Amino acid sequence: MVAACAISIRGSEAHAQSIEPRSYSPAPVDVNFLVTGYAASQGALSFDDSVPLTDAKVETRGPVLAYARTLDLWGKLGKLDVILPFAELSGTAIYRGEPLQRQASGLADPLLRLSVVLYGAPAMTATEFRSYKQDLVVGASVQVSVPIGQYDHARAINLGANRWFVKPSIGVSKAAGRWTFEANGAVTFFSANGDFFGGNKVTRKPIYSAQGHLIYSFRSGVWASADATFYTGGRTTLNGTAADNLEQNIRAGATLALPINRRSSIKLYASTGVSARTGNNFDLFGAAWQYRWGGGL
Repeated sequence: MVAACAISIRGSEAHAQSIEPRSYSPAPVDVNFLVTGYAASQGALSFDDSVPLTDAKVETRGPVLAYARTLDLWGKLGKLDVILPFAELSGTAIYRGEPLQRQASGLADPLLRLSVVLYGAPAMTATEFRSYKQDLVVGASVQVSVPIGQYDHARAINLGANRWFVKPSIGVSKAAGRWTFEANGAVTFFSANGDFFGGNKVTRKPIYSAQGHLIYSFRSGVWASADATFYTGGRTTLNGTAADNLEQNIRAGATLALPINRRSSIKLYASTGVSARTGNNFDLFGAAWQYRWGGGL
């Protein structure tokens, strides 16, 4: 969840790059999670070939706030989460040979997601969960980005994307002793941005993504994961003219979770681009504190 918070401040194109271990990790029903943290990223950003912007570099940093609750969805374990990302953005680019600078701060596009475990972990009370031992879990989710973040059509770089996206996903998680292997695939569909950079209309093809995680859980409750994601697609069309900007990028990262007590934990995470067909490549790091309550914990 927190990785999605961090990446959302770079715009909706980057959501396919989010790296989230333990997306379908089981928990008792009626448990609430509050997450606060800080995330920062820096790197390159590419545009449609028809937009005369080159050498764009963007830095974002700021707090993230999220809330989640586990649910009993007709006997299946579900979860609803809401992410509110706030950020400061600074960027530079070359426009028709002239240098440009951009500074912005405020709310990025909020994210809503509903997840459900389809197999391997039914809806459980806290008492039932104490005797639960994970084997194979299969889950699915759908995430929506709401375009109410800071946006100025006279600027090419913004915190908000001025368009919706919907991202259905399906994943598996297999536990073997202290090791857990996870994999999932997703596709992100975008609505059109009819007011891009001076009133132009931009549409974007779907982005297809896959990610994998190798997680080790220590006896102390600490867990660590090695993470990777690959995504492709996202070719844009500006005012009906298709661009040659198909994305085929790979990112790698790591996550470390440290429990403080039975209700609180700290998570540290980082990721970087390994290869990128386009210029959308950046480094990301962040930290978050999670507090949970309810559900008989």
